[in-house]
Amino acid sequence: MKSEVSLSLIIQPAMHCISTEDISREDKEFLYMKQKNRWFHAAIGVFVLLFAGLIYAWSVLSRPIAAYFTDWTSAGLSLTFTICMMFFCLGGFVSGLLSEKINIKINLVISAFLFLGGFYIASRMNSLPALYLGYGVLAGTASGFAYNTVMGSVTKFFPDKPGLISGILLMGFGIGSFVIGKVYQAYTGSGEAFRTSLWTMGVIVFVVLLIGAVFIRKPSQEEMKAFAPRSEGNNQEGSEVSFGDMNPGQMVKRPSFWLYFIWSVLLSAAGLAVIAQAGGMVEEVSPTASAGVVSTAVGLISVFNGVGRVLFGGTYDKAGRVRTMIINEILYFTAVALMILSIVTGNFAVLVIGFIITGLAYGGVPTTNSAFVGDFYGKRNYGVNFPIMNMNLFVASFGSTIAGLLYDKSGSYLSTLIVLVCALAVGTVIAERIKKP
Repeated sequence: MKSEVSLSLIIQPAMHCISTEDISREDKEFLYMKQKNRWFHAAIGVFVLLFAGLIYAWSVLSRPIAAYFTDWTSAGLSLTFTICMMFFCLGGFVSGLLSEKINIKINLVISAFLFLGGFYIASRMNSLPALYLGYGVLAGTASGFAYNTVMGSVTKFFPDKPGLISGILLMGFGIGSFVIGKVYQAYTGSGEAFRTSLWTMGVIVFVVLLIGAVFIRKPSQEEMKAFAPRSEGNNQEGSEVSFGDMNPGQMVKRPSFWLYFIWSVLLSAAGLAVIAQAGGMVEEVSPTASAGVVSTAVGLISVFNGVGRVLFGGTYDKAGRVRTMIINEILYFTAVALMILSIVTGNFAVLVIGFIITGLAYGGVPTTNSAFVGDFYGKRNYGVNFPIMNMNLFVASFGSTIAGLLYDKSGSYLSTLIVLVCALAVGTVIAERIKKP
């Protein structure tokens, strides 16, 4: 009797997904196993994205490179991250197309070898073009492949919790830069020590992605049906398309897509600009800060980036798109105001708080992107539609390069932050004009 009660409590959250009134013990056990199975896949997804997200550690990874190649400009180095984000978008798009034709495990294997090759080149480079190729083109493409493969497969295990699972998975991707950055900073000395560190990281990510390829898969129709919301679970037999499903061609013809796309560009650019230049901002506010302090301060952006992805996932599910976007805008404005204040006053603590809030705000953007695509354009073509939306990063990635140029011209990151205020203001106006198709 006790075991039966315990079992019912465990699987109760899943009961609403089933339209039958009487559920046998066998059905309960079936649902319990499916529940465990999907959360296992979620854990694997987080593990893979944790390492695939190391590209966001660029602000920390680039510091010893900048110290070694002293003749390279801030703008020149920042372009590496811009290229990385551009090919991240491209990799995600190609991965989405391939996932419809080949086993998604192959996508992760491709990602593993691209990472290995990219970090090998980056560890051996002596010029900016070589760095652009290794870290920018190859590692960026690899990360996009892994990102979209995991998101496009694992989220299908959770048709009843789209916002939450997107947030959980993206949390792994977001905090990867903090974890990797701290390890990198701890084990990387001066001079050419960065070469060994980069190559070691490349090998580790290679192994992790190959392990992920063993476990990551798409759910079966039976598994998706087991946890589908009632509105979906009650569809007629053989129906694969819910009302409102759109293919990529239909999606990009909608004004809602382009308005949201621009909004996402503006807010992503703001986040990427801060992420890429955070180390320099710490040095401007606190010139005597040690490497460990810089790494920790910058890493807090990644930590709260991860936290923000989960929080905004739940917020979208409960509060809806409009309120979620408003909350995101408010957080961004607050963060930028605090960072401006820190530069003007030289207050390091205020800068750290600004970094934390920036992380929360930026973390909300990709999670909202994911939920928005599924909510507005359906789930059938999510694997291709989502990376198309993520192409916003292709444009937004120039935010880091522009920030570097503004610093080279003005000698202060204050100019960058003022530009961000203007971008956020435009984003606020656009957000109010988005209507559901």
